[in-house]
Amino acid sequence: MSVLANKRIVSKAEFVNTANQIYVETLNFLTRMSARYSRLLAEPVAKLAGEIVDHSEKANSIFPMDGKRVVVPQRARLRRAHLLEAMASLKALDVRLTHCYLVMNQNPEGCFTTANGKTVSSKEAIEKLDKMSQSLGDLIDHEDNLLKGQIDSIEKMLKS
Repeated sequence: MSVLANKRIVSKAEFVNTANQIYVETLNFLTRMSARYSRLLAEPVAKLAGEIVDHSEKANSIFPMDGKRVVVPQRARLRRAHLLEAMASLKALDVRLTHCYLVMNQNPEGCFTTANGKTVSSKEAIEKLDKMSQSLGDLIDHEDNLLKGQIDSIEKMLKS
């Protein structure tokens, strides 16, 4: 049985799923770059997206409470540290993707081809590039909010 949309809550592990989505969409975005720029820009950008996934997974695997529901400060601090690392990588990724977008926007029709291998028009390519960028930007904003929520939750645990 599914839950009504207005009754749904954000899963505590949604930040991990969103990190994975960012990684996949970043790779898809980077594959649109020409080989000339891809050699220079793609690997470090993909690495940043991978860091978000890695730190999110690490944070999610650290339970700040023991079996008796008592906060273990060392665990909580370690989880918080990984969340902060994920957030830092997210911010850096946002900047790097902006650079990629600017480079790709110089020759947008070179980023896309039709099913029969022909390049698409400049207008259509710009629309596709903008749509991909907007989707990634929305995911990044969503992940930022999720990570902030997780960090706030850890802060509250540590204070109590």
